[in-house]
Amino acid sequence: RATMKSLRFISAEAFVSNAEFARKSLGSVARNLFPLLFKASYLLEQGEVIHDLVENWPFAEFNMGELLGATVDYQEDLSHRTCSVCLESCLTGLRDYVLNHPSPYAKRLKVVDLTGIKDVEIQFCKCKKTMGRWARTQLLSKLCLELLVYLQERCCNPGIFEISIDVLIDLFVTEWNYELVVQALLKKCYCPLKICCVAFRSDNLALQKFFYITKLIDPSLLRKLEIVHNVRLEMEHLEMLFNSIHFPLLMSLTLPARTFNVRRFTATDERMLTNIGEKMGKMTQLTELSMSFSILTGRIQKLLSPLKTPLKMLDVSNCSLNHADMAYLANSFHANHLEALDLSGHNIPDLYPSTFFKLLSHSSSVLRSLTLEDCNIQDTHVNMLILSLSPCQKLQEFRFLGNPLSSQALKHLFTFLCELPMLKNVEFPVPRDCYPVGITYPVDDACLCRFDHQKYESVAEELNLILLQANREDVKVSTPLFGSYDAAVQETNNELGAYLIKSFKETLEKFTTSLNKMS
Repeated sequence: RATMKSLRFISAEAFVSNAEFARKSLGSVARNLFPLLFKASYLLEQGEVIHDLVENWPFAEFNMGELLGATVDYQEDLSHRTCSVCLESCLTGLRDYVLNHPSPYAKRLKVVDLTGIKDVEIQFCKCKKTMGRWARTQLLSKLCLELLVYLQERCCNPGIFEISIDVLIDLFVTEWNYELVVQALLKKCYCPLKICCVAFRSDNLALQKFFYITKLIDPSLLRKLEIVHNVRLEMEHLEMLFNSIHFPLLMSLTLPARTFNVRRFTATDERMLTNIGEKMGKMTQLTELSMSFSILTGRIQKLLSPLKTPLKMLDVSNCSLNHADMAYLANSFHANHLEALDLSGHNIPDLYPSTFFKLLSHSSSVLRSLTLEDCNIQDTHVNMLILSLSPCQKLQEFRFLGNPLSSQALKHLFTFLCELPMLKNVEFPVPRDCYPVGITYPVDDACLCRFDHQKYESVAEELNLILLQANREDVKVSTPLFGSYDAAVQETNNELGAYLIKSFKETLEKFTTSLNKMS
């Protein structure tokens, strides 16, 4: 559906569409038109014009989220367009802002905020080439170092060294860009562009490197910390991290799989867990916590009860929670504030149906996202599920992949889902009757794609028809067999693939060495 444009915006598009003319004319353009021209240039992917607008930016702040978000002149939000041409032009324009001393405007820029950029699966830019979070981290670090080299090698205007611009960014660091980012952070005090890390994601990184770079990024500014996949962080390392570094503004924490494993707990481990809970309790801003694929049986209360601020997002998928854990969650002060909840990998209908019902009833007034993948929800449980979801009138996302539901049960459930007024996104499983008879759940990866695709398409059409007849075309439905889209994983899959091959090779070498010793 086309978004209405004001006459001002249409005029701005016409102006920037001729890049050569626009660039020559910028010096005589009123400063209050720069934001309008920036959004028009971004929409039309006019990289050269974007570069020159940023290079001559006349304001104290440059906020990407606000500039690309919905405006009076053009309602469409462009912040989800991570167009490589546009973003590279922005960043090189920022570098040249520092170097461009005969600018027609006084240098007022103090803060550049790049955190409003959203990485999504479907891109609408014409160039079809995106610049994800990892690549933005790489490019900004590279430009900062290039800028320093340039300033050292040439006799520049002394006024350049008085420029100090805080560049707020969500950093994403892996083994492949670690050295570059570290160098940029180490030389931050000398560079006019100051990298200020607001959110930090670390993947495929040795623990020693992770600890080192975490201290470099200035943890006092950090609001989001994601430690994922191939960072071998275990509970003792987490305690060490919290004991040595303070995160006063941290709002969101994601821990890698197997950070906790209570099955091998000693008395020392119990004390360690208590200490970690107390440290998290001092993080007064913490409202989002993800601890998937840890074994936390019977320890949720010990970990979460010290928190002073109620959680708005909790991911405890595949954490082997028992009835006591669920009872604590249902009765805790967190329950009334949970906007996003992931309980995947737990046999909810058999183990704790009533506590689950209670938990949802407490969070129903605010719950926006619910994920119940691989929860053994069968046809006989659909009515219970509908009853549990009925109060959740603000629910926007519901994911329940991997559950053994028939096509008939899915139709019944979809008829109900049409009644949830805020619902926008549903991820549903391949119907059980599309798989061969005797399939076991959870379905392993080898069998995941071995279903009757023609029958699935037919069922999917019927489910979409249910939505259509209820005037709910606004609801997007899908079956992502290997899980929801993750922009960060997608962007670094080559590196992760190389890491897995290397790990596999090392394992084979160790196995061969062991066999040779035995023989």
